[in-house]
Amino acid sequence: MGKFTKWLGAGLGFTLGGPIGAIIGYAIGSVIDGVKVSDYVLEQEEYNRKEQERPRVRRKTTSGDFEISLLILASVVIKSDGKIDPVELDFVRKHFINLYGQDRANRAFKLFNGIIKKDISTRQVCIQIREHMSHSSRLQLIHFLFGIAKADGNVTPSEEEAIQKISNYLYISSIDYQSIKAMFYNESDAAYKILEIEKNVSDDEVKKAYRKMAKKYHPDRLHDIGEEHKEAAKEKFQSIQKAYENIKKERDIS
Repeated sequence: MGKFTKWLGAGLGFTLGGPIGAIIGYAIGSVIDGVKVSDYVLEQEEYNRKEQERPRVRRKTTSGDFEISLLILASVVIKSDGKIDPVELDFVRKHFINLYGQDRANRAFKLFNGIIKKDISTRQVCIQIREHMSHSSRLQLIHFLFGIAKADGNVTPSEEEAIQKISNYLYISSIDYQSIKAMFYNESDAAYKILEIEKNVSDDEVKKAYRKMAKKYHPDRLHDIGEEHKEAAKEKFQSIQKAYENIKKERDIS
């Protein structure tokens, strides 16, 4: 593992190349002391050489890839309303501390300070992510982005528009997007939206929907990107359980 990936705290896979790799290189050159862009370029070249020698298969997403993807997409959402909100920045920092610990989070946030200065092509970044990241991991990205937007207590229209655009580019279906969105809104039918059902369905359909959603959002589905992200996914899983409990109480389902 090269100098840059050691500094980051996790090995990188697909994010070493493409538009995401260019953003990382810019961020290193902008804000990080002690890590040279030339070191990163050498790391990229070595990675690309090894990739060319391998059979054409989907590259495995690593914990570091997910981390970099989070940082870049978080910067898009934070800047979407034309200002950089300190509350949202603090949310990102605390989230990364909870995920990775203080030392790695501090390093990631240094990189983030460079990323947030750069104009980013959301579409190009999302294309690269969706080509290499599982559907479950992409759903987790959307959940995290809503958490950032809601950090100051309110999701603005521009923030929601940015997240929806990202979701579309990541090939997240409308019903999956609305399910995650409902986890952050206190609407009367939020529990039904979370379970991806209508209010007029039968009790049996409610139970069936819960089992389906519990399976879809189970933290174990994120095993490929590290134990730390499985822990973070529990919040989303708990929203599914809470929605089901609310509907059971409302309908007096045993």
